[in-house]
Amino acid sequence: MVAHLDPLDQRLLDEFQRDLPLVPRPFAAMADRLDVSEAEVIARLAGMRAEGRIARVGATVRPNTAGASTLAAMAVPEDRIEQVAQMVNTEAGVNHSYLREDAWNLWFVATAPDPAALQASLDRISAATGLRVLDLRLVRPFNIDLGFALRGTRRALPPAREPDLSVLRDDDRPLLHALSQGLPLVPRPFAALDRPEDQAIARIAALSAAGILTRVGVIVRHRAVGWTANAMVVWSLPGDRIAAAGTALSQHPGVTLCYQRRTVPGVWDYPLYSMIHARSRAEALAVLERAAALPDLAGARHRALFSLRCFRQTGAQLAAPGGKAA
Repeated sequence: MVAHLDPLDQRLLDEFQRDLPLVPRPFAAMADRLDVSEAEVIARLAGMRAEGRIARVGATVRPNTAGASTLAAMAVPEDRIEQVAQMVNTEAGVNHSYLREDAWNLWFVATAPDPAALQASLDRISAATGLRVLDLRLVRPFNIDLGFALRGTRRALPPAREPDLSVLRDDDRPLLHALSQGLPLVPRPFAALDRPEDQAIARIAALSAAGILTRVGVIVRHRAVGWTANAMVVWSLPGDRIAAAGTALSQHPGVTLCYQRRTVPGVWDYPLYSMIHARSRAEALAVLERAAALPDLAGARHRALFSLRCFRQTGAQLAAPGGKAA
């Protein structure tokens, strides 16, 4: 549980989920703020990574900017869940996969260097398993940050901003891929990237300012630090209400992600998604109750799909296997 973390680990998780110091020795800058040594910060982060409490120190890349991605769902018979999850996870681009409470019970995020590679990945999964794959592409993000305080009062997260795609350059993909996989936990991590250290830092700063990087910092595995009651809540409402409802949801304390996705008419008619990360099911349901009472959500049919098991959680696949840009 978060309350049982060492106080220094708590500060690392709470204070550095975004705004990683973009200087040659970022861990030394963090150490100065925490009044400890650089070596202590690196050791703490390495320990939490080894324990599975953090995924990496790096960045999250805005979906469908440097590569292609989608949220996908499958209705897997109970006696095949282990087998199918393993088959799904053999795809290198699958970076998140979860078992959720629903007939459509296996959910995963698939990423690829480009749309054609993404479609090929989904086709391989469907062919290998013999099951339908719902392809629920992102339409509009309202909040895609997922960096929130683990202690204290829940607060509304900053809304998603429109990215300036003109900043993106052809040679940025290897850098973005490296940040999605995680920086090395060494004193000068930016020197280990694919370009001179000062150029890497400048590009990361530019991509962050442009909104292509949605967050640069410590990427937390929330379940591993006590936020175990996580619900994906899907909402059914007409298209002319989605913008207002999504904006209201994204600003509601306790809602940690919010976005619009494509539907599959007659099969999956839920265009609006929100995530609630909580420390207990009761806490999550209380957040949902308050969200459902928002005027912009009035009368909207919804389903709460609590996660039961995490099969995989890694960074996005923005380069072809082997690390080469596609």
